[in-house]
Amino acid sequence: MANVMSPIVAERIWALPLSGSAVKFLQYLVARSDFGGTLQVRQKDMAAEYGVTPQAVSGLIAPLCDLNIVLRPRSEERNGNSYRLHPLAAKYETPEAMEAAFRAALARIQAGDLPNLKLPMYQQAPPTPTGRPKLQVA
Repeated sequence: MANVMSPIVAERIWALPLSGSAVKFLQYLVARSDFGGTLQVRQKDMAAEYGVTPQAVSGLIAPLCDLNIVLRPRSEERNGNSYRLHPLAAKYETPEAMEAAFRAALARIQAGDLPNLKLPMYQQAPPTPTGRPKLQVA
């Protein structure tokens, strides 16, 4: 069984305005989620699994929600702090499943039925180091 992570988030995670602990928590959420982004775990259970308080989970998940990487259901649809990953940030079983989910998500975004990700845009990728690092001893 394959495990394909969205390149949209994976390739831009370095540019997200997130703390290192929020990025690490996002990795936990992706690993813990079902294919397609459903999180079948409640916030209090996330806290126990992750080894933090429920309040700490709130603090870690809030910036991810602000960027629409993690989506909260509307209040009337909430079922014990249930969350899900945005379809463009989720993992999928196969590249074909991811492509189909992306097409559906983009159509929902255009229809106004799904918020778009709030990822920073960049003109070019950061430079990759070439050769050996230049180290000097003072």
